[in-house]
Amino acid sequence: MTVFNKVQSGNASLSEIKHVRSYILMALLTAAACQDVEDKGPAAPSANCRLADADIGTFVTVPAGQFLKGASAIYPEEGPTISLTVDAFDMQVHEVTNAQFEAFVSATGHETDAERSAKRGGIEAGSAVFRHTVDSAAGRNPWALVSGATWRTPFGPDSDISGKDHYPVIHVSLRDAKAYAEWAGGRLPNEVEWELAAQLGLFDETDQTSGAFDADGRPIANTWQGIFPYVDTGDDGATGLAPAGCYQPSKIGLYDMIGNAWEWTDTPFSDGTHTVKGGSFLCADNFCRRYRPAARQPQESDFSSNHIGFRIIRDVTDS
Repeated sequence: MTVFNKVQSGNASLSEIKHVRSYILMALLTAAACQDVEDKGPAAPSANCRLADADIGTFVTVPAGQFLKGASAIYPEEGPTISLTVDAFDMQVHEVTNAQFEAFVSATGHETDAERSAKRGGIEAGSAVFRHTVDSAAGRNPWALVSGATWRTPFGPDSDISGKDHYPVIHVSLRDAKAYAEWAGGRLPNEVEWELAAQLGLFDETDQTSGAFDADGRPIANTWQGIFPYVDTGDDGATGLAPAGCYQPSKIGLYDMIGNAWEWTDTPFSDGTHTVKGGSFLCADNFCRRYRPAARQPQESDFSSNHIGFRIIRDVTDS
């Protein structure tokens, strides 16, 4: 059961009610927008904007260390700030791509939760899709539960991923991400491991937003510029999901730890949800300032959307 249906049936928790309320407020704001929606999504940033083939699927070692989890927290759920020690691990330098996921599906026949949902049909069928611009006359909510929105068809049955092999795979649930990780000989990072990697990659360890903006405030990651949800000016070079490797790597060589797509972790957030980290192309100064290592958000474990992906890690073993 999705969180929307839980609220309707009276079975939602307080956190779930607040989650839905934020979507409703977003919809009310967006009703004033005056641009036409393009259901197949925004244009790609650039044909040359991507990682080199030789770098796809590579890993870097995140060294063992002690760090402050929840540093410079903004939202209540990000605290308290605590000191933790983490063992070393290897992390894929980029989010898992469509091409990588295609190889997994071809080898295993895996069917994602979004695909299963579309086959079942009914009111709960589908995956969440954010539409960047909205026709105010239609009064459409920018979020929609689209039956047939899957990793192969990210904006619905009439869309596809032709030419997007190097884009992060989206519309994947926690189960889908875990299945891929196991097949690929790795696992999902837990929240602490993910946050350590993001912290070590900051260009300025005294500024928790330095993974998203340079010292002059210019965007260096795929986030939302402008007033959300009215207009994304695309000052960062993209107005939607971007291919892996469009933005400079972090200080330890990881791409898109901040922005582009939220990333699943293996850490439960609350009953029925898991923690996602890193923010996405929808995070803006006026709405979602989650382009920081400490940022965390719950996501229903069996649900998916077009702004959540994942990356995998591997344990470091003594040779």
